[in-house]
Amino acid sequence: FGWASIPSPPGQGPRLRNWSARHLPAAGAVSFVGEGMEAHPNAAAILDGFKLNWMNMADAHSGEVLYTEDAWDNLLVERDAHIPARILKCKAVSRELNFSSRELLESLKLVQRVLLEGKCMEEWFFDFGFVIPNSTNTWQQTIEAAPSSQMLPASLLNGNVVIETSFLEGDLLVCTARTRIWYDQ
Repeated sequence: FGWASIPSPPGQGPRLRNWSARHLPAAGAVSFVGEGMEAHPNAAAILDGFKLNWMNMADAHSGEVLYTEDAWDNLLVERDAHIPARILKCKAVSRELNFSSRELLESLKLVQRVLLEGKCMEEWFFDFGFVIPNSTNTWQQTIEAAPSSQMLPASLLNGNVVIETSFLEGDLLVCTARTRIWYDQ
């Protein structure tokens, strides 16, 4: 269906592995530590001081930016992203995230799950590491495409794919953001 991840820098960065339900909430859940249970005070403070400023995705080989989004006001609300369908033809995609954090973070991590009609098709792990308090940071990852014979067409994926991005401080889940993907022709 989609993407395989390549490490950047060596020994850190994205890795592909099978999903383990013990680490994150079930597929389809927009969650914040505290929904349906008492909130963990550290997660609430981290989320309150965390802002995703912008994100872009580019063809990793040509550098052409194919998608930019700078309206990330509420990570707890599912959003729609309209991405050019030609991104599926890229051999590798470079993604940059720019974020600010008021809190010191010892081990910032992202776990992304690609859900197709609610079923987890892929899972990627990204380690940023230490975040200085009251800082703004840019984080770039390169994601390599699966062979074209394994890719599903945009028409099948359009509106049926949700990217679940879980933000963690070490093993503490801070929040899970959901983005429904629409592939524009």
